[in-house]
Amino acid sequence: MNTLDANIEKQPRKLLPEDFTVTTWEALQPFFEELQQRPIDNVPALEQWLKDVSELEAVVSEDACWRQIRMTCDTTDKSLEEAFAYFCMEIQPKLQPYADALNRKLLASEAVKALDQELYATYLRNVRKQVKLFREENVPLLAELSVQSQQYGAIAGKMTVTVNGQEYTLQQAARFLESSDRALREEVFSKTATRRLEDKDTLDQLYTSLVQKRDQVAKNAGFANYRDYKFEDLGRFDYTKEDCFQFHTAIKEHILPLVKQLQEKQREKLGLDVLKPWDSDAEPAGVKPLEPFHTGEELINKAIACFDELGPFFGNCLRVMQKMGRLDLESRKGKAPGGYNCPLAETGVPFIFMNAAGQMKDLTTMVHEGGHAVHSFLSHNLPLSAFKEYPMEIAEVASMSMELFTMDHWNIFFSNEEELRRAKLQQLERAIVIFPWIATIDKFQHWIYENPQHTVEERTASWVKIQDEFSTGVTDWSGWENYRAIGWQRQLHLFEVPFYYIEYGIAQLGAIAMWKQYKENKQQALDNYVKALSLGSTRTLPELYKAAGIRFDFSPAYVKELAEFVRREIDQIGQ
Repeated sequence: MNTLDANIEKQPRKLLPEDFTVTTWEALQPFFEELQQRPIDNVPALEQWLKDVSELEAVVSEDACWRQIRMTCDTTDKSLEEAFAYFCMEIQPKLQPYADALNRKLLASEAVKALDQELYATYLRNVRKQVKLFREENVPLLAELSVQSQQYGAIAGKMTVTVNGQEYTLQQAARFLESSDRALREEVFSKTATRRLEDKDTLDQLYTSLVQKRDQVAKNAGFANYRDYKFEDLGRFDYTKEDCFQFHTAIKEHILPLVKQLQEKQREKLGLDVLKPWDSDAEPAGVKPLEPFHTGEELINKAIACFDELGPFFGNCLRVMQKMGRLDLESRKGKAPGGYNCPLAETGVPFIFMNAAGQMKDLTTMVHEGGHAVHSFLSHNLPLSAFKEYPMEIAEVASMSMELFTMDHWNIFFSNEEELRRAKLQQLERAIVIFPWIATIDKFQHWIYENPQHTVEERTASWVKIQDEFSTGVTDWSGWENYRAIGWQRQLHLFEVPFYYIEYGIAQLGAIAMWKQYKENKQQALDNYVKALSLGSTRTLPELYKAAGIRFDFSPAYVKELAEFVRREIDQIGQ
């Protein structure tokens, strides 16, 4: 690992001029046509053709990513929204038929059989999947969905509340929910709920429209429902919907009892007879909420120091991003909600976007997205852009493992030993508490797309029923049932990246297994981490997990084993 270098150099272009930028489809089209017409009847010609296709894909992808990054950084600037919409509606739909033609040309080449199968097998499997799914009639529908799904960010980005005479985004206001002042917590919770309920109907209408369009995409492609289509689209070759259902059961059996214990402990810690929704993150009287940083600049500098302690390469990845201005960390009005690491296919150095407000969860988000960034750096030198489009089930292992690995060095954020202990405890409790929410969101999506013609009332009833299934009953929601009934509207993924959520559960198990390995042999675990992430998507999921020294497994028995490991660690830290 000592030989790794985070100073990525953008490779010189061979197909496109160095000064070429994506402006119109007409400027791009000749490059696609040349690739479509070029002979690829021997291995050297095919490999060069693949590199040129990769270069074109990287340039187009990075342009699209920048349009989305700029729009999410400022949802109030209509010109940024228009630039993104122009790409989705005027460029993407016209290049998709060409992309399909190139895929078919590749698969028809006799030279494909002579390619290195170890390197190309998963890539070719993915190409065959893309050919299977492509339908001309879906091109305009997918374009509309790309634009429409981004409306969620614009709606949520406008949500603010006023506390003590000052306006806050909902992300900023959430820090008051950690206060020991219960009256303040209830006030902020009430204002946040009231504000979200104002946009309930707007988000209901948006989601209904998205669901119906997605269902049509699936029907056009010959699938019974969008769930089955999306499993293919996401490349879920290594598990089925039945495995997801088994995961849901495992969470109920082996995680929910532990979550109930943690919630009861929180109630007792606060000295309450009844735990209300505004008490979940609170500290008892006399205990200040954790404040690991105060500004975005302090957050990144401490994160760099923390990553340095883990390994110089990790710190250098963040350092390069800081130098190149590839960070937008602090919450502000008009900024889209959420957080992400956006890989940039051509230049290689990714972009981290988040809404930090000085909370403990922001520290977790920073190291989480930092783990994604490290993945981007490690896979950048793979020869084709497609090799770097790794499955989310391994991408989230990269990020969630980093949350746990870095805990050894959180003294950089907390000089006080008691605060450090509390921070580690919160992190481990969160690693467990998140599972029921993941199962809730995932099961909800299965119901949504199995029943695409549902009414808003039916959707609400289904959400409440599924939420009850994965709830402990410890928290008393009386008086706020109407807000609880729209809890799904807080989840950006439902609007923007459908069916992307079970990956967090699968990967959290992987991350816990990585951390267990790390506690047994730190250097071996870090070496395995780097080895697995460096493979990008050139191996199957079970092979990537094996390279990381862990199992691709989310059976009830494995869930139980890892949950008990975390419980023991929580007990040890909590003593």
